[in-house]
Amino acid sequence: MLEVHGELDMATSPQLREGLQRLVEAGDRQIVVDLAGVRFMDSSALGALVLMFKALREVGGRLSLASAQPAVRTVLTITSVDRVIQAYESVPAAEADVSRTDDETGR
Repeated sequence: MLEVHGELDMATSPQLREGLQRLVEAGDRQIVVDLAGVRFMDSSALGALVLMFKALREVGGRLSLASAQPAVRTVLTITSVDRVIQAYESVPAAEADVSRTDDETGR
């Protein structure tokens, strides 16, 4: 899991991407991004999330989002990113779904 705080914008999106990349390089394949502490997200952050979603998918992994505040959820919905990257109401809900999916697929 990656817990994110503050604003996700042009200045911080590289840190988001690097944090996710470190998890992938460490072998994580089921990553939940906890957005509870994020109050603003721009297109550069969306791009970083989609890029890492694709990178994880290529190695058989999965990126999920959790606990997005209303302003961030609106951005995810307006841009249809929530149709590509699964968004959950809470981290436990995301982790439970990841565990259930792993059990079903044997991964």
